[in-house]
Amino acid sequence: MDMKEFAYNRKAHFEYTILETFEVGLVLHGFEVKSIKNGRVDLSDSYALIKNNEAYL
Repeated sequence: MDMKEFAYNRKAHFEYTILETFEVGLVLHGFEVKSIKNGRVDLSDSYALIKNNEAYL
């Protein structure tokens, strides 16, 4: 089953060399789900913190 890509950080791919990528899932609640379904996703200043083998945005 193909999944829809909801966000792609073009700026990161332009400014950095991407050596490896990962496909991940997110747990979302309430307004976050509604925003993504409406196509309003902004990850431009986001980063992930890895803790106990889990990634946190």
